[in-house]
Amino acid sequence: MKKILITTLEYPPQVGGVATYVHQMAQALDKEKVVVLAPKMKGDKEWDENVEYKVVRKNQLFPKFVWPRWLKLIFQIRKIVKQEGIEIILINHVLPVGYAGWFIKKMLKIPYVIISHGTDILMGTRNKWKIKMMKKVVVDSEQIIFNSESLKRRFLQVLPEFTNKSTVSYPCPDKEFLTPPPQEEIDKLRSMLALGGKKVMLTVSRIEDGKGFPHLVRTMPELLKKEPHLVWLIVGDGPKKEEILKDIQKHSLQNVVRYVGEVPHKDLKVYYYLADVFALFTHPDEGREEGLGLVFLEAAAAGLPTVAGKSGGVEEAVLHTQTGIVIDVRQQAMAMDDAILQLLENEEYATRLGAQAKKRIETSFRWESQLKKLEAWIGKL
Repeated sequence: MKKILITTLEYPPQVGGVATYVHQMAQALDKEKVVVLAPKMKGDKEWDENVEYKVVRKNQLFPKFVWPRWLKLIFQIRKIVKQEGIEIILINHVLPVGYAGWFIKKMLKIPYVIISHGTDILMGTRNKWKIKMMKKVVVDSEQIIFNSESLKRRFLQVLPEFTNKSTVSYPCPDKEFLTPPPQEEIDKLRSMLALGGKKVMLTVSRIEDGKGFPHLVRTMPELLKKEPHLVWLIVGDGPKKEEILKDIQKHSLQNVVRYVGEVPHKDLKVYYYLADVFALFTHPDEGREEGLGLVFLEAAAAGLPTVAGKSGGVEEAVLHTQTGIVIDVRQQAMAMDDAILQLLENEEYATRLGAQAKKRIETSFRWESQLKKLEAWIGKL
């Protein structure tokens, strides 16, 4: 395998799908041949000391009043390339990080592969100038990797000339999610959250537009009519947190909602294993759609049946009526509570969907198989 530099603007201890994706990809590669360039943030030293590959932390962008902000990245990458003998760069985010990759290739002849997660494509197609610059970056790349077929299609609608340069490599949940935590750990958390005798609906997500939290709030009173012992467990944080918590109070749901807040990824598994159903009503929002949805794959790995909102690549993460239920939140608003109740009331159906979801993760969503798609550029694993 070649010596690889992975560059990213999102990385642990930041919680989120892109950050988790980058870490797990690096973890699945040869640890001696991977260097990750990541942003500085609170708690980074403790995190970096516990990973097996090398992490370099930098303030990657100039302040907002300096343009172009990404210019700083060129000098950082150039130094790492020379010091570490880097042979290829994996760039997360087409723009703005791709600009730096393009310059490094011109300067040092180091090839780069782009990895897109969705929001970068949205930003890069907002106007003709952005499209022109994104095209320039992609032209000189070895390949552009997408985290779903849906994202790949959206990109090719704008730039169809890059069909032969486009590949899908799915993110994969940590294999630890396939193994249940000790029962005493589950029981301890259930007790701490006062979940005795309750059915648990779990949502793990950043609390922001497009995740469907207001829809779930409005659905809860209807669910409680049929399932009075239901508890909604929310794990996550985000810009819409206060708004959603006020909405929960407005609907007098304080006693049936357990808001946990942000949980480190290493501590997340037990929450999936104490739940009865996973629910997240993702939906398109001002042009933004889900790339894939790593939390859906994590729920599947834990054998948890899912109710998901149709958005972007979600239908690739959750197979409708096979590993969960997918609904169009905007077209099927009246069906949201029915979809959840199907899984809460029909235990046999829920168990079957959960088992099929877990089996799919075991066979199709393993880093070993997904990374083989990159061997043409990074070398044999």
